[in-house]
Order: sequence, then structure tokens, then C-alpha cells
Amino acid sequence: MTRRFLLGGGVAAAASALFGRELFAGERESFEVARSDADWRRILPPEAYAVLREESTERPNSSPLNAEKRRGTYACAGCALPVYASAAKFESGTGWPSFTAPLPGAVRTKRDFKAILPRTEVHCRRCGGHLGHVFNDGPAPTGKRFCMNGAAMRFAAA
Repeated sequence: MTRRFLLGGGVAAAASALFGRELFAGERESFEVARSDADWRRILPPEAYAVLREESTERPNSSPLNAEKRRGTYACAGCALPVYASAAKFESGTGWPSFTAPLPGAVRTKRDFKAILPRTEVHCRRCGGHLGHVFNDGPAPTGKRFCMNGAAMRFAAA
């Protein structure tokens, strides 16, 4: 190991600590749906808890929602807020359900440095649950790819 490698790792860890979950934590009290950690653990399946509350990522191609083709609405698995319409869904080839845009007013975003390079996290605006990330490599009309975790959502057919 070189000094440059160790210094780079330290900078990455500091950025993660400064720009990670902590910046969002101060806003938690303002969510319409607020529960204790024990309550979230009780009501959510383990994988949904890991994604929504601990900002984990499910394995690619592990969610049945990735192959969902029916018309309907995708809602936050934590609070049931509708977050995406099936009309915005597209096949991104990434292994996660992907959308060109959320429903109006459904999500909030924040910068995430957990992978060292900055990304934009997507959270449910009502409960603060982590849904996934948004990237600037999607199709028209938005050019965005909202790459979501299926474990963080529930689908309701129209």
C-alpha cells in the first residue's frame, strides 16, 4: 500500500461521512410518515428494510418488478405513496426497474458519495425511504434513468 492510496481512502471516507446519510438525517422529522427504527423493522420485510431504511441495494435481476409489464402504479413499500407510473418505465438492461421520471412531487433527491464518485439518491418524499439512484443516461423525453430497487416498491395494476 502506498501513502497516496491511504490518503485517497481517507478522503473518500471523509466525503462519505460528510455527504452521505448525515445531510439527510436532519430532515427526517419533517416527513409525513415517521416511525421508529423498531417499527420500520417490524412492518417491513428484511430486504425492504435494508433498502428503504439503510440505503442498501438489491442484487440485479432479483426483483419481480423488473419484468413487470402491466399498466399501473409503483408505490413506496414503506408508506404506499405512488412514486412512478408504468408509462414511465423502460427496459434499461441494468437489472433494476428503471423509469424516465417520477410522479410529480413524489420523490426527493440528495447527493451520495458512498461509491466515492458522486451520485444522486432518490428518496420517497413522504417517508424518506431510499428508492434508488438517478442517472443522466436515460432515454427521451427526460434523458434520465431513475434506477430503482424493486424491494423498495409495490406494484398496483390499473
